[in-house]
Amino acid sequence: MTDCLLIGHNDGHFPDYVNLVGKWGSDTALWRRLKLAFIEVDGVPHRSMDIINRYNERSGDNRLSNMDFLWPAVSHLASHLAAKGFTFDFINQFQEEKDALAAKLQREDLLAVAITTTLYVGNLWIEEIVEFVRKHNRSARIIIGGPYIRNQVDVLSPAELAAFFAELDADIYVITPEGELTLTKVLDAIKSGRSLAPIENVAYRENGWFVRTAAAAESNPISEGIVDYDLFSPRAVGDSVSVRTSKSCPFACSFCAYPQQGGAYVYQDVADIEAQLDRIRRVGTVTAISFTDDTFNVPKRRFKDVMRMMIRNRYDFRWNSFLRADHVDAEAIELMRESGCEGVFLGVESGSDTVLKNMNKAARAEHYRLLIPQLREAGILTHCSFIIGFPGETRATVAETVDLIEETRPDTFRAQLWYCDPATPIWGRRQEFGLTGTGFEWSHRTMNAETATDIVDELFLNIKGSTWLPQHGFESWSLYYLQRRGMPLPQIMTFVRKFNEAIKSRLRHGDGHRLDPGLLDAIAASSRFPSVQ
Repeated sequence: MTDCLLIGHNDGHFPDYVNLVGKWGSDTALWRRLKLAFIEVDGVPHRSMDIINRYNERSGDNRLSNMDFLWPAVSHLASHLAAKGFTFDFINQFQEEKDALAAKLQREDLLAVAITTTLYVGNLWIEEIVEFVRKHNRSARIIIGGPYIRNQVDVLSPAELAAFFAELDADIYVITPEGELTLTKVLDAIKSGRSLAPIENVAYRENGWFVRTAAAAESNPISEGIVDYDLFSPRAVGDSVSVRTSKSCPFACSFCAYPQQGGAYVYQDVADIEAQLDRIRRVGTVTAISFTDDTFNVPKRRFKDVMRMMIRNRYDFRWNSFLRADHVDAEAIELMRESGCEGVFLGVESGSDTVLKNMNKAARAEHYRLLIPQLREAGILTHCSFIIGFPGETRATVAETVDLIEETRPDTFRAQLWYCDPATPIWGRRQEFGLTGTGFEWSHRTMNAETATDIVDELFLNIKGSTWLPQHGFESWSLYYLQRRGMPLPQIMTFVRKFNEAIKSRLRHGDGHRLDPGLLDAIAASSRFPSVQ
């Protein structure tokens, strides 16, 4: 018997997504964001990684993917289920593993299918998974949980929430920032045929409607969050894994709901992290680790002790992480270099201290002016992420952001239109800023979403000192991933710049502009791995 089949991420069929968003209108912020992510080849939209697969003739299991790693939600949930005595199976990437999923769903003794929602911001790809599961198995109970579900519960009215649950069409919803304990209680009730009514933090289908149970804080000990890699084959683990060493966040940025939903900030001690890394080394396949903590280098002392431990143990893998600029000093940077840090993600958000104060960010622009050159000197790649349009943003504050990028010259950057989420703290100050609207349709006293979208395009077109990082299927860790697959970093950067050049040409000349054949040839040439040249 398989108690639970875990499903990782659905990256979506990109051409279908382009067609869908295009139907909503060419002036929508979502469509304009999407236009920065693809080019058309033979009339078909291709993301950057799609181009690499096309010109290296990679297909099926051989395709390169930004999600080509053991999905963290799957590995953590599977480890928790196994520790509690439940059996599990899993698939990592829905789009890439449909045949395998269909075969797994044929099992008559499958009790439940659990769908994680870590990266989703809409229903579309979740509904596709549910429909596929229903097509191949009518008896297993479908359970959906994770951040997307939790966020909707925070912002929807009871009637809207019921309609939302009905639209997704699952049987059971787990409504809590963590959910491991709740999932095991749900599975235990399903196995024994008991009612779900006594279980806190769930909503379930009953007589054509959804019943929601009482809400209660769930806090799973962080010591139980260590992944048991013995549960997975070395092939399933692969050469890159994600490691979490903490829960929640000690800061309170006003654009982020994570800290208030995640509870108190807790973190593993160095001995637990060492045990986790030792397990990973014993797998025998891992060459790279992504530390997924928003605040891996907080507290600073633990961060340094972790790196000293890694140096002492002489692990064979490189690592990357998010990094807080205001919690780094020269000693930490040297330890990062010596312990194998290949790159960091810097959530800069703005080059304006005025906007950073509105965001309740502890770091200031000067921190990044000092840090980025030091990281470059240490041979550590830097990716800087920016938000455009946050309350208080003006053309003048954007100019400060441009100055910061051009002066510090991070390896890559990306600017995103601010998403107005009512679940975040800034929503409580909306009257102060004259904020109206939600999502990508908002306005406040100093800017609106349309102007902010124009500015994002301008940054994409005009920044010279850093390379824009493509989105939708390409992230900062893709730079490390492609290097491990054999593409040198200078070639990766050349490819990205050529790909961006094609998008810039379309932006400047209009959607009907035909891609220059010479530029397409240059994109194709730069996308091919050395052995394919």
